[in-house]
This record gives sequence, structure tokens and C-alpha cells, in this order.
Amino acid sequence: MKNSAKLQFCICLLIIPFLSQAQTSNDPSILSLERIFSSSEFSSDWFGPARWIDSGDGYTTLENSADHPGYRDIVRYETSSGGRTILVSANKLVPEGAEDPLYVENYHWSEDKSKLLIYTNSKRVWRQNTRGDYWVLDLQSWSLKQLGGIKAAPSTLMFAKFSPDGGRVAYVRENNIYVERLSNNEIATITNDGTRKIINGTFDWVYEEEFSCRDGFRWSPDGESIAYWQLDAHGIRDFYMINNTDSVYSRMIPVQYPKAGMSNSACKVGVVSAKGGSTTWMKVEGDPRNNYIPRMMWAANSDELIIQHLNRRQDHNKVTICNAKTGEVDIIYEDKDEAWLDVVEDLKFLKEGKYFTWVSEKNGWKNVYQVSRDGKSEKMISPDGIDVVSIQLIDEKGGWLYYMASPGNATQRYLYRNRINGKIKPERLSPADQPGTHSYQISPNAKWAIHTYSRAGTPPVISLISLPDHKAVRVLVDNKKLIKTVEKIKKSPVEFFTIDVDEGISLDAYMIKPTDFDPTKKYPVLFHVYGEPWGQTVLDSWGWSNYLWHTMLTQQGYIVMSVDNRGTPGPKGREWRKCVHGQIGVLASADQASAVKEIIKRYDFIDEDRIGIWGWSGGGAMTLNAMFRYPETYKTGMSVAPVTNQLLYDNIYQERYSGLPAENPEGYKKGSPINFAKNLKGNLLLVHGTGDDNVHYQNTEVLINELVKHNKLFSLMSYPNRSHGIYEGRNTSRHLRETLTWYLKNNLPAGPK
Repeated sequence: MKNSAKLQFCICLLIIPFLSQAQTSNDPSILSLERIFSSSEFSSDWFGPARWIDSGDGYTTLENSADHPGYRDIVRYETSSGGRTILVSANKLVPEGAEDPLYVENYHWSEDKSKLLIYTNSKRVWRQNTRGDYWVLDLQSWSLKQLGGIKAAPSTLMFAKFSPDGGRVAYVRENNIYVERLSNNEIATITNDGTRKIINGTFDWVYEEEFSCRDGFRWSPDGESIAYWQLDAHGIRDFYMINNTDSVYSRMIPVQYPKAGMSNSACKVGVVSAKGGSTTWMKVEGDPRNNYIPRMMWAANSDELIIQHLNRRQDHNKVTICNAKTGEVDIIYEDKDEAWLDVVEDLKFLKEGKYFTWVSEKNGWKNVYQVSRDGKSEKMISPDGIDVVSIQLIDEKGGWLYYMASPGNATQRYLYRNRINGKIKPERLSPADQPGTHSYQISPNAKWAIHTYSRAGTPPVISLISLPDHKAVRVLVDNKKLIKTVEKIKKSPVEFFTIDVDEGISLDAYMIKPTDFDPTKKYPVLFHVYGEPWGQTVLDSWGWSNYLWHTMLTQQGYIVMSVDNRGTPGPKGREWRKCVHGQIGVLASADQASAVKEIIKRYDFIDEDRIGIWGWSGGGAMTLNAMFRYPETYKTGMSVAPVTNQLLYDNIYQERYSGLPAENPEGYKKGSPINFAKNLKGNLLLVHGTGDDNVHYQNTEVLINELVKHNKLFSLMSYPNRSHGIYEGRNTSRHLRETLTWYLKNNLPAGPK
């Protein structure tokens, strides 16, 4: 029976396109995979990137050019009046000898707004397009010049930035830093030892992925010096991916990838003259391969740097002031945690550099502190008992701290503010009649904000608002077409609820019922899961393609649910987030299984014999842990790009949450689903891209061996050369969802009983 099912699966993959065409309907209320993934029907209107100018009196953005369709103008709006001016038309962006303008992907102004830096022709580096071409447009002479000189190949420049005086631009090319003088295009070589293994001004794979480190250099405020990171990757072993499809012979693709417990790049920070010369290295203590420097900035002057220095376990952060001329260092502040520490994104100097802001969970909540420059005094400037999700703005002149929080509901996000003078009474600015998820881009003068608002199942609307009254000034993106399309869909509302599991723990959850729901009958349930410290799934926000696919499944007779277990990063206090330390995959999967049992008890319409689960990445691993640890609960699982053995994932992520492998071998063993594969009883589909540089295809291959060893039957779909997102190549995203949908319908039958 099982072998026959697997053979049918292989055959039916070949006819999936025909099945899809047969299922396509002209009824706008009925969703199909073709509509969701092969058309632009559900695309959101585009806006940005926006840049505040003149402290917020105006802002600039990109808009489609009337003169050159398919290209972009740079437009200025007066914030209060809405007056519109085309500052830079596409006509001004036609290089000499070319017929078409540059396609503006991003742009940055010089400090005096007399010059514009244009980013175009970008290429992907791992997750993002961070290599490309840079051009400078002089808004007085309208001269347009490409940076990099004749030695620069196309799409090789990275992170170009104007000097403070606007007369030079620094950039990274092929792991070296250069400074180009705009008056004569003279190029100074700032570093010259860059190779594949010596990385100047940018980062290796793991720093980029886990610390979001990409741009690796900073101009000093006076423009005389450049501070930069250098990574020596000689200590990292290459992991080889194999491309079998682009040529007759296979090609190996090496990735500098440190697995859990393995050696890192040696990381250091140096300061060099913007004219070139020798580098002064900061004398940071400890083994540079077993400590991290995830953040660095100038310390409110041109003489000192401030860096965050994390140990290998990532449970001790030393804030260090460094002398830029001598390299001498002074530890001024330390933060520790028995579990792990997150890098502080919101360090800002106040009162002319006498104080800086710090975010810590030392008192059980994520709070903002004001710390003296010598580290000897500190005070909390955000409310106790409330998690600050992120700082939006520190209005030092007005005396306000603006931040995102949601103390009453971890599935939502709202804007708050409070005084920073010690009178800490939170004031919610997001309207009470707009429950859901808000985000803001606040002007430097704190008078305005670009506001984005959505709810589960409701597409986002972007508006310009005034602050602090939160009054709408004008709508920037109304998404009317998308909203009308979504309104026509036959759908049930997303119902949010909580479910109590062992020890009185309350978990957030949502449920979408079938559109023709009959409470007297029993329905299959598909659980969408992630469950790791990197993200939540139970969020009151639009949801994009996942929401649409889940809604399509409800039209076909499924209930779709999701539960956020302990360890997910909701604003519910430190203990909630960090109780999973050292037992990643263990406590979380237990919470998920307990939630399923309680949901079955609560709702008579749940068919306990038709419980399915699916997830991607960490959610793929959680799917496997559910299927292997609780085989009596889950009947069908679909695991996309899973980590099957925690020792195979990168060290920064895995060691942060699981500890060092040598110190917690049992935690790694218990948290890795491969060690429980022998328990599989239900239907399992594995999906993975063979070109996944993040969660290597190796994870699925070793799991296959384990399942084969125990004679466990399963289904497999491999996507050649696709990365972790499995979207490269024509029709890939749709095909992936076709595969998941087909497998679900054939192994977890839809509809009521």
C-alpha cells in the first residue's frame, strides 16, 4: 500500500500542471495556485524607498517615469502640503553614449543634498542584492559619473557612501576598500590584502546570515578616517554545493560555512586614513576566532569607536570604547544572560556623547536604558514589565522615546512613546480602532511618520500621518485593487485564540475554518509551524502568499491553524523567549503536541485522525520533530528545507540557542529530529533545494539514510540548484505549492465527515 502510494506520487508530479489547469476557475471568489503564484493579481502596490529630508519637512521617493516607462524618477514631496517636485527625472540619468536611463534600485543623498548616489545593476550575494554599480549625479552641473574606474568589472561595488563633506565616496570592491575623489575620479586604495579568505569592509556568510552584517566600514564624522571590519576566513572549512544542471559536467560551489562547534573567521576592527596607509587595529581581548564583533560605530566623535564584543556562547556582551589612533580599548559596560544575548541594534549617543542607549533583558523584560559614557551609571527609560520590540526614534530635543510594543497581545504591534526624563508613563499612539500590526518610518523631527497598517487577511495601507496625534495626512498606498480582489474571495475570518498547555502556559494560536463550515461535522486540520527563536507565525498581519494558500485550502475543506510555542520571539517577557535554551526542538515540539491535544478536547469539529503539519526551515525541523516524537498525533507532515541534525547548521545560530556542542551534546542529540526518525508512522514529504547555502541539502540526505535504515517510507521532492527560498527558476514557487497541495490532498483527505 505504501509503495503504491509513493509510485502514484512520482507519476502525479508529472501531471500536476494539468490538474492545476482543470482546477482553475473564472470565479473571483475561488482561489487557485495559478492565481496566487503565477499571476500579479495579488501583488501589492509599490512605494519607496522613502528618505526624509530637511529633518522631515520633506521626503523623497521613487516613482515610475512618464517619459521613460519602466524607469524611475526621484520625486520630492512637501510633507505638510503634499507639493510634488520631480528632483531627478529619468532623463537626467542617461549615461553618455547610452539610449536608456539607469534603473534606480536605491539612492542616497550627500549631506548637503547637492549630489546623489545611485545604485543599479545589482547582483545577489547570498540573501540580498548587495553588489552592483554606483553612479554619482551632481545636481548643479547634472554630470553623471560611474564609480570604480576602468578596473572595476560590472556589478562589483558594494556599500558606497559619501564622505561627510560629500567630496568623496568610499566603497568595497572584491574584498578591498577604496575611496574615490569626485572632482577628478582619483581612486585611493585603502586596503590591498583582500582575497577570498581576507575580507575587508564586508563579511563572510555566517556574519551576514546571523548578525545581519553586510556593510563593513564607517566614515569618521570628520571624514579623515575609515573604520572597518576584517575577517580572516582561513579558519573556516568550505562546504561544497554541487551544480549538476548548468553544464555537461558538474560544478562545485564552495561556501565558507562554519558548522556548530567548528572554527570561525578571525574578526578584528581597524582604523585607517581615508587617504590610505597602515591600519591601526583595535586591541580587543580574546581569541578572535572564538569571539564576535557584531556591531561597531564611531563613538560620537572622530577619535573613538564603540564596539559590541560577544563571546562564543553569546551570553556575555562587552561594550568597549576604542582609541582610534592607538587601538587601546576600555570595557565600559557589560551585559550577561544565563541563556543568550541579542545584539543591540539601538545604541545611540545622547547629550553630546555623554550617554548612550542600551537594550537589555536583565530585569526580565526587554527595556531601554540610558548609560553614562564611562558605564558607571544607568537608568531605565522604558516602562518596566513591557517588552520594547524595537526603538523607532529617540527624540532627544523633545525628550521622547518612541518604540514598538504590544503588552496586551503578542500577535500585534503598536507605537508607544514615553518621556526619557524618568517620568516613564507609556502613551500608545497607534489608534485603538486599528487592531493589528503597525510599522512606522518616523521623521527626524518626530512630527511625521510613514505608517503601514494591516490585519490578518487585510492587505497593508501606507499613509502619511502627523505625530503625536496620529492623524492621517494623506494616503500613500491605498492598495484598492488588491483589497477589492481579496474582498471577493470566499473566505472565513482568521480567528485568534489562546490555548493552555501543561503548567498553565498559554499559547497564542489562530484558526481559519472552511468556508462552508458545519460545526456538527469533523474536519482535517493542517498546522503551520515555525516554533524557533527567530520568528512567530501567529501574527495579526496581512500574511501574503501563505495566507492566500491557506485560505485556498480552507475553500477545499481544511481547517488551517498555527500555534506559537514557548521560545518564539513574542513580547511576552524574557522567560517566555529563553526557557528553550539548550533544548531547541524539545520543549517547542512538546508545546505544539500539547496544544493539538487541548485543541481536540476543546473543539468537537476537529478530526483527530486527520491532523497534518507543515513548516519551512526551522518549521521544517519542527515538522519532523512533531512527526517523529508524536507519531500518534500527527498523520501527515510536509517538511521544507529542514535542519535534521543541529550539528549540521551554522555555529552562530545554533550555539546561541543550543549552547556549545562540546558542553551540551545531549541537548544537540535530543533536539535533532534525525535521532527520532525511527518512530515515523505517518505520511512524510521532504522538500529541499539542492543549492541551499543556508540549510544544506546534506540535512535531507542524512535523514534519507536514517529513514532507509529503519525501512521508513516517505516522499521526496528535490529542486536542483534552488536556494533556501526555493524560488529561482521559472514556475518554481508555484510548482512547490502544487507539490505540497497535491501531497496534502492525497494523504490527508479534505472535507467534513
